[in-house]
Amino acid sequence: MPGPLAGLRVIEMAGIGPGPFCCTLLADLGADVLRIDRPEGPPGHPGDVFSRSRRSLALDLKSPASVEAVLRLVERADVLVEGFRPGVMERLGLGPEACHARNPRLVFGRMTGWGQDGPLAQAAGHDIDYIALSGALWSIGRAGQRPVPPLNLIGDFGGGGMLLAFGIMAAVFEATRRGRGQVVDAAMTDGSATLMGFIYGLMAQGRWRNAREGNFLDGACPYYDTYECADGKFVAVGALEPQFFALLLKGLGLDPARYAYRTDPARWPAIRADFAEVFARHPRDHWAQVFEGTDACVAPVLDLEEAPRHPHNVARGTFIEGPAGMQPAPSPRFSRTPAPSPGPAALRGADGAAALRDWGFSAEEIAALLPG
Repeated sequence: MPGPLAGLRVIEMAGIGPGPFCCTLLADLGADVLRIDRPEGPPGHPGDVFSRSRRSLALDLKSPASVEAVLRLVERADVLVEGFRPGVMERLGLGPEACHARNPRLVFGRMTGWGQDGPLAQAAGHDIDYIALSGALWSIGRAGQRPVPPLNLIGDFGGGGMLLAFGIMAAVFEATRRGRGQVVDAAMTDGSATLMGFIYGLMAQGRWRNAREGNFLDGACPYYDTYECADGKFVAVGALEPQFFALLLKGLGLDPARYAYRTDPARWPAIRADFAEVFARHPRDHWAQVFEGTDACVAPVLDLEEAPRHPHNVARGTFIEGPAGMQPAPSPRFSRTPAPSPGPAALRGADGAAALRDWGFSAEEIAALLPG
């Protein structure tokens, strides 16, 4: 099956992080993604997950002929994705105005950290900076310690590339009804604020303290935390509801009568000490076996080599074998138009001639644009 986005044509201006992630989400579901690389850019690697299932065309965008070639491609595209600082595409002659003059239906997706406007629009930054301004970074970590960088999952990928993909598909849907495209301005600071909506909502209701490790989801609650086991590995506990908490106590062999006060934060340190002492008696996989299949909400904390081998992930095909190691399979899943198997990672310029031919360029035009 070709996937639910079969027929969607996407031009990806080469970048790093959230833009490639967004385009991978689209490519995984069947979109025809053509990446425009710089001739002197990185050569690519077969193990690059965020380069899979698309083709690469290397063009020197300082050349008027190359800019014109991109505008020709725009005429046949549904979506363009770029992640440059504001104004760069305009200076190249490839801004929204120039592209919409060629294709009014084009959805022009723009991925930045700070957004297309505002005092910081032209400033450099990375995931950690963008989520610092939204309150997300402040909220993660232990009390009295520094905030902990949550990898680059919140800004780059959750609040960046994933929301850009959502915005693009919303704009594509609207364009099919109105016949006109538009610009999607996706900023990682905005997106990470969106992801924090639940927490801001709890704070507005008086149910969340503005303090690290002071709430039921941030490590303060002993039945929503991690514990070290006898072998130095860890388990994750998420037994928030009473019925799940009861099953947790049963698996640990603890007397429920001692924990009738479980919702009182003042008693949480004592509960944590009990749990820590019991979990430390046995290795992680012992506890995984004790709780497997129960509703106690206890799971082994797996490392990057263990996770693909877990029986549940194996049964669902959550990971697949790539050319250079394991990688996540496409998601989500569709009942009638499942995602195709991921294609190989694009290597810089390797598919230029074939891609141009498929996008309507003649042999003579291809030879002039890609000499040699």
